[in-house]
Amino acid sequence: MRIAVGGISHETSSFSKLPTRLADFEAGFGIYRGPEILKRFTDTNICTGGFIDGAKQLGFEIVPLLWAFAYPAGLIVREDYETLKQEFLDRLKEAEAKGGPVDGVLLDLHGAMVIEGIDDGDGDFVEAVRQFIGPDRPVVVTFDLHGNHTQRRVDAATAIIGFDTYPHVDMAERGREAADLIVRAIRHEVQPVMALRPIPMFWGTPTQVTAHPPMNEVLQRVHDLEQRPGILSVTISTGFPWADVPDVGVSVIVVADGDQSLATAAAEELASWVWDNRQRWYAPPVRVHDAIRKGEQLGRYPIILADQADNTGGGAPGDSTEILRTFIDLKLRDAVVLYIVDPEVAQLAHQAGVGERIQLQVGGKSDPIQGPPVEMNAEVVAISHGDFTYDGPMYAGLTGNMGCSAWLKQDGVSVVVVTAAEQPLGPAFAKTLGIDCPTMKYIAVKSSVHFRSGFERFAGSITNVDAAGTHTHDFTQLAYKKRTRSVFPVEFPPQR
Repeated sequence: MRIAVGGISHETSSFSKLPTRLADFEAGFGIYRGPEILKRFTDTNICTGGFIDGAKQLGFEIVPLLWAFAYPAGLIVREDYETLKQEFLDRLKEAEAKGGPVDGVLLDLHGAMVIEGIDDGDGDFVEAVRQFIGPDRPVVVTFDLHGNHTQRRVDAATAIIGFDTYPHVDMAERGREAADLIVRAIRHEVQPVMALRPIPMFWGTPTQVTAHPPMNEVLQRVHDLEQRPGILSVTISTGFPWADVPDVGVSVIVVADGDQSLATAAAEELASWVWDNRQRWYAPPVRVHDAIRKGEQLGRYPIILADQADNTGGGAPGDSTEILRTFIDLKLRDAVVLYIVDPEVAQLAHQAGVGERIQLQVGGKSDPIQGPPVEMNAEVVAISHGDFTYDGPMYAGLTGNMGCSAWLKQDGVSVVVVTAAEQPLGPAFAKTLGIDCPTMKYIAVKSSVHFRSGFERFAGSITNVDAAGTHTHDFTQLAYKKRTRSVFPVEFPPQR
């Protein structure tokens, strides 16, 4: 049994002014081809790592094609996307010419990819694979929790399996689940059929943390449904509101064994329950000063502020300045901002050298919405070329690179300036600079939830804040042009 694997993965923010080019895929997690995929992702916690685990356990041959991932940003340039898609199909054609037809395809995708002129990038890619291999061989796709799912991709795929957790610590597990399902489909032990049920709402990010209420109740319902006879998989997708596409929003996908009515009924049941409880998934905005005050009243440190409106993990620029300015204005001690994307300042710090004090304009350079730069007279405490290893659990086993970076400090306030727009999933990179995060009193992270995978174990308190930024969580402020349906909490207002 031979199963092809690969994919093109991107979470695309329509509200970002930074286009995503081929070079961004090369500089992100990278582009891997053929055997490079096996070398890179064996024993790693991503879906492709799970595919590889599944091949070992189930005894099938992996045919690795092309795997590409760019950090979230603006629309993918059409020509560059077409280049990657064509290479994937060419590699599949070559693999079949050399070794005969593959028995199926496992795809590691995101679910919120948008290309110039193609609103449903993932649907376009799955459909292209389906057209190549024909109607009979299975195509099983893994998707992020934050996909904006469409009927197009459901029609093209044999089965869709989404992440269960946020932070995403179950990626390899979902990859193993997909591998098991495709093998059962190839052996005709099951006949997957799917139902998609969109839900007209945007889900508050702080209420999506799957280890805590209320989101843990949602996942319990998902898992209870999966225990029913005839149900193969259930996916709840909380959507990605910063993609201005017609199908933006929450959805449920159910995979059943040969019974379309069962899949439809189960999807309707879960979706109706989510909608009926929509007020529970709403998270009102919290201002920066209020979050600091709340943490200080609790008296447990470090106080962690999640700068969700500038989450680089969702495509925000990473250079908003409200929290840094507030830390300085309040004259906080043992405070650090992780990270501000400012390649210019990072270069100036490298030129000055460790131990030097320099005058700088930090952040606020990508968009006026991000706030003006912060004037700092800062000491260069440490510099780095950005290499580090994730210490898990998210992306465990993988390496990363923040590019030219520096630790700057003014009085009691520190900021790490970086070149790569990547969110801090944990304190691993800060540690390479000499920053001991558990001993800090105030930590701001350019992240919404993923940082919890590395920071929550030592946090005194955590609050998601709505500082000024392009990825505001006040969805009434986003200028949608393509969204086709009214949603909660925009047109359907929440209870206050």
